[in-house]
Amino acid sequence: MAHLHHHHHESGSDSDASRSVGNITIAFLLNIFFTGVEVVGGLLTGSLAILSDALHDLGDSFALGIAYALERLSGKKRTPLYSYGFRRYSLLSALINSMILLSGSIVILIEAIPRLSHPVPVKASGVIALALLGIAVNGFAAFRMKGSHKLSERTVMLHLVEDVLGWVAVLIGSIVMIITSFPVIDPILSIIITIYVLVRGLTNLARTMRIFLQAVPPGLDIDSIVTHVKGMPPITDVHDVHAWTLDGEYNIATLHVVVPDDFPIDKVFGLRKQVRAYLMDNRIQHATIEIGREGEDCELSDC
Repeated sequence: MAHLHHHHHESGSDSDASRSVGNITIAFLLNIFFTGVEVVGGLLTGSLAILSDALHDLGDSFALGIAYALERLSGKKRTPLYSYGFRRYSLLSALINSMILLSGSIVILIEAIPRLSHPVPVKASGVIALALLGIAVNGFAAFRMKGSHKLSERTVMLHLVEDVLGWVAVLIGSIVMIITSFPVIDPILSIIITIYVLVRGLTNLARTMRIFLQAVPPGLDIDSIVTHVKGMPPITDVHDVHAWTLDGEYNIATLHVVVPDDFPIDKVFGLRKQVRAYLMDNRIQHATIEIGREGEDCELSDC
């Protein structure tokens, strides 16, 4: 019996892609608006911290613009050149934004550490008003992306959460400075929050790189899948199993299933459907299943 191949195709949800683009658009517009507010507010209050954060937010706006452009591309259908479609453009967005997030965090640390010995006095009452506005604007944008599983949106949300936490630190620091005249509180809180964001950013970057390097998706147990499929009658062997993910959500697998030499060809399609259903239940949306008879030479080098 000649090898039989099956390719199961499942396109991404257009509504999910539209929602993702919409969330990123709102975050982008809010970020651009608030960057302008920060520049004006920083000049009026004499706060270098706020002006530095405005520069950071400008970088965030750049990151959000990239996310918007690449997220729109990720929803396009497959072409002869891109046979899997453009889903990985969303992943590219996550990679670029992770790098921007890490770079911004390093800049903030470089700015904050010297202030431990040379704190900068500011007009605290004006900073409090800006902090409350910053928490509201960035918090709303981050809330819009709550619960998303897309790496691009999660990375953008990290930017926004970083901004919210940063403004919380500014708010607390300003209140403490008004009460105690102890301005060193601001850089201390900034350093603690930035280190937290830096660790989260590195974790997100590591996950993104694993996807680019085609690692097995987290939570997908290849050995367990092989054992289960091999136990389906009349399958005698399963090998050359590969699994990877396009963007952290859409998982792909290929496997070679072996059946007895006398297995009726009219039952092949039913068996393949059974295997495919099991793989779908285990978060593999796109499966390529090759079926061959016992004793046939495997053409694949790692069989």
